[in-house]
Amino acid sequence: MRKCWLLLITTLALAGGAAWWFRAPLAGWWRIQMGGVELGLRQSLRPDPKTYAVLIAELERWRQDLAKRHAAAKNVAERQIVENDARVILEHVLPAMMRCWLGTPWDFNGTAVGPGKGRIACGYFVATVLKDSGFQVNRYKLAQQPSENILRSFLPKESCALTVGKDYPNFAAAVEMGEQGIYLVGLDTHVAFLVVGREGFRFIHSSGSRPWCVVDENRDEAQVLAKSNWRMLGNLTADAGVVRRWLKAEKIAVRGT
Repeated sequence: MRKCWLLLITTLALAGGAAWWFRAPLAGWWRIQMGGVELGLRQSLRPDPKTYAVLIAELERWRQDLAKRHAAAKNVAERQIVENDARVILEHVLPAMMRCWLGTPWDFNGTAVGPGKGRIACGYFVATVLKDSGFQVNRYKLAQQPSENILRSFLPKESCALTVGKDYPNFAAAVEMGEQGIYLVGLDTHVAFLVVGREGFRFIHSSGSRPWCVVDENRDEAQVLAKSNWRMLGNLTADAGVVRRWLKAEKIAVRGT
């Protein structure tokens, strides 16, 4: 049964799109100057609310099933097996959910509730995907927090790695050599996801720079990540406490509220 789940998850994940974020002080001027380019890029990025709804429903079904197995586990070893299964599922489905938002327009005050259903700010993009994936968190409160508080709402201080002033090539190389998983990343004025896998990482976020929408960038394209002086990273799916809170649908208190 488990193999069937993972096959279905992988298939759904391949149907995903792309996403990214960067807040520019001259965004309004660039919208005027680059309007034609923006329109062309955005037309190539299409939100996928139907797949998103399917993923939400299926992920909740899997969570409930895994929660029952976890509760019925007779010892630590059996519980760890279930937690590992939960991690694998989250690492397949979360990126697919993020990519369903591709092309959804950015706005500094955007609070869209789903892909293509209005405009979305960077914090609301992160908070909404996490809430819709089954984490019991108030998306409004979470989205309005500084990026450090967003990370610390899920992870203990020791699980959050902070670098200041580190050159991008060394930072990116360290990320690629690190543990695979779904990371939250806080920057100078931004928050986003980093999906780290065997072939490197993807920077997925709602961008306040051209083309002003949700997109997905590789290492070389991730200029917002490259230009940030302050970077805080936390691996959500590698943290057993985070996985257990997801399994048990435990309420997550938003730090700073």
